[in-house]
Amino acid sequence: MKQEFEQTRNDVVLRVAEEMALAARTAPKGKGLDLLEIVIVSGEDVKKLSDQTIEVGIRENHLGFQRDGANLLNAQAILLLGTRLERVGLKYCGICGYKNCDDNKAHGSICVLNPNDLGLAIGSAVSKAADYRLDNRIMYSIGKVAVEKNWFSPEVKIAYGIPLSASGKNPFFDRVATK
Repeated sequence: MKQEFEQTRNDVVLRVAEEMALAARTAPKGKGLDLLEIVIVSGEDVKKLSDQTIEVGIRENHLGFQRDGANLLNAQAILLLGTRLERVGLKYCGICGYKNCDDNKAHGSICVLNPNDLGLAIGSAVSKAADYRLDNRIMYSIGKVAVEKNWFSPEVKIAYGIPLSASGKNPFFDRVATK
């Protein structure tokens, strides 16, 4: 049976996105506390997230968001990774710059282990994409929009997006510069 490359490409990219999600889920976490939320965007939802990113770019007069939003249309899938914020309650830490978690809370700060764990998850995910030579780029803009537009639960406050594409050249680099 003959299968068109377009469908094969989309299927493979989605399968790799699933493997990236698994790699992110199993990445090391501070105190073993898993606060990650993972969303795989595909099909018509890619256009929806693209439109939302452009909309935020226009609203905020931010050309980078507008560029990234338009750039998402080159993706066959997008992996969204976010973290809920929760102090992990270590007795002796202070990495956040405060004496302990109670002091951190009193100053309204966040536990640095949450974004650190997110970074480890992102690294694990993109390393899996690299194993397949899948075009990708880590974008804060997509994550910011995903948080604002409720692609995650309300507890997620920090997120990144990773658009994925299998094409002759990575469409997420060498883009038109913004001012």
